[in-house]
Amino acid sequence: MPELLNVRFNPHDTVTATVYPATAQDQAKITLILAHGAGAGQASEFMVRFAEGLSDRGIETITFNFYYKEIGRKIPDQNNKLELCYRAVIDTVLETKKIPKDRLAIGGKSMGGRIASQLAADGSTELLGLVFLGYPLHPPSKPEQLRAAHLAHIKAPMLFVQGSRDAFGTPDELRPIIDAIATRTDLYVVDRADHSFKVPKSTRLTQSDLYTAILDHIALWLRQTAAAI
Repeated sequence: MPELLNVRFNPHDTVTATVYPATAQDQAKITLILAHGAGAGQASEFMVRFAEGLSDRGIETITFNFYYKEIGRKIPDQNNKLELCYRAVIDTVLETKKIPKDRLAIGGKSMGGRIASQLAADGSTELLGLVFLGYPLHPPSKPEQLRAAHLAHIKAPMLFVQGSRDAFGTPDELRPIIDAIATRTDLYVVDRADHSFKVPKSTRLTQSDLYTAILDHIALWLRQTAAAI
């Protein structure tokens, strides 16, 4: 069963994190923190589906609400407050769960993944890796506004899971950027999928089958990354 964890990120404010313990018999002894996107919090169907799916595959997964979602607001907090909140979650998880830093991965959906990448780029926390569920390379219809310069400063391995029809950045737009990064980067393309990995009804795979394939790939990637240390 999921467990709740209170995270204080300044003297007055707290957010709620949810811990999904690894339930598979073959546990990977890896913890992955996943942050939600701008539009929906940790209780969204997408976040719960991925957290439960990864925990079923032996990966302890932790989600949380950014502060604006915790108090029921729709507009995301300023960038520095989002980073402060995510940093507090990382610190609380490391302290509470006693996880070795080389067994902790971070990431998230869209905005949550971007904030994770910004924290990783400052180099202050040793990480096993980063998992991006639809990296928001640029705002829709604004390909000139790239959010990528900091990625080159990340030392941990990165996995980009990107829909081929992602309006926030297609795999073809991502490839030249990640190919230029010295750190190991892997790109998993979800054929015909949008920013949330939704595919047309005419697609051969069902939505459930597609999510299963993505979750299998993420769990395998994390296990292989840990084994290579």
